[in-house]
Amino acid sequence: MKDTFAFLDALQQLARDKGITVDTLLDALANALVAAYKRMPGAAEEAVVTIDPDSGDIRVYGQELDEDGNVVREWDDTPKDFGRIAAQTAKQVILQRIREAERDMKYEEYAGREGDIVTGIIQQSDNRYTLLDLGKVEALLPQAEQVPYERYEHGARLKAYIVEVRKTTKGPQIVVSRTHPGLIRRLFELEVPEISSGVVEIKAAARDPGHRTKIAVWSNDANVDPVGACVGARGARVRMVTNELRGEKVDIVPYSDDPREFVMRALQPAKVKEVLLDEETGTATVIVHDFQLSLAIGKEGQNARLAARLTGWRIDIKSESQLAEEEAYANQEWAEGEWVQNEDGEMVWQPAEGGEAVSAEQWASGESSGETEEGSEESEESEPAPPAASADTEEPAAEAPVPKAETEEATP
Repeated sequence: MKDTFAFLDALQQLARDKGITVDTLLDALANALVAAYKRMPGAAEEAVVTIDPDSGDIRVYGQELDEDGNVVREWDDTPKDFGRIAAQTAKQVILQRIREAERDMKYEEYAGREGDIVTGIIQQSDNRYTLLDLGKVEALLPQAEQVPYERYEHGARLKAYIVEVRKTTKGPQIVVSRTHPGLIRRLFELEVPEISSGVVEIKAAARDPGHRTKIAVWSNDANVDPVGACVGARGARVRMVTNELRGEKVDIVPYSDDPREFVMRALQPAKVKEVLLDEETGTATVIVHDFQLSLAIGKEGQNARLAARLTGWRIDIKSESQLAEEEAYANQEWAEGEWVQNEDGEMVWQPAEGGEAVSAEQWASGESSGETEEGSEESEESEPAPPAASADTEEPAAEAPVPKAETEEATP
């Protein structure tokens, strides 16, 4: 009896320490004892084990079931030496159930936390992944989620963004990221009280991990400047985010419901002259001054690329000179047709309206078969020239002007 009470006291203490209910441990023990009983000779096919939570008394009841699974007869079939079997089974079952319960508790702690930010200590790093110690569990930072050229030193603290929580037999597996745009949002929420309170919102974010990030912010209070709130006094708030990102530049632009205005702001620090939207293709044609073209595009197209991700528009940037050249080109009249290869393998121009094909030599000399000289001259004056067949086509040389002084001397 003393052993029974000591067992129950130990069970209750263990349940309190591990955060598991006593009923959970007793149910697990009862199920294990049923399995142990059925391995004994002469055991009933169906049985149930009961454990009195007050006295610790263990009883095995054999059962007879009908075709529908209902109990038609039940009797006490507790073996004489079942206490010894129960003692051996209890230790194994309880330890196993505790491990399972701890794994479940760890999983429940992080399940549903996708999108949160966590701080961990770097434990191990190799070419495949980096492990972060979060306290009770470890987080996995895969190589695909790591910022290029970012070094992870052992023992250093690191903030990361939870992208997935998996349940495995060894416990929860938490996958984190350092490249996800959501990391920027969470870092600003930590540093900017106006964002965490909902006064300022981050409407959109685009990121080139390790290099540059653009965010568009909006204020729900007309008295609060969203950009100023994120930058902070003397840039203190945005500097904290930049330091956590290890020097990654952050551009903060005000959000606008007007797509044209939003595109113009997204291309900052470049100054945009005009934005033309094509809603069918989702393209925004941006016109800038010639000296602003390189700034608008950015290094290796970075500024334009981030602006496109931020706004959701495909951005085509043109300078004023490029636009003027395209308009002049579009206003030119061109002959309609195509260059084709005839039976002799020669490239000839086939007019779209029909008629005989003209070779490049014939067109250059102003001749075409079936036409008179007069007709050819009229054709030259009225018809536009076709595009060149190839880069090898020779252009007629311009005549050199005769010097005026020599001309006067030669005149009698």
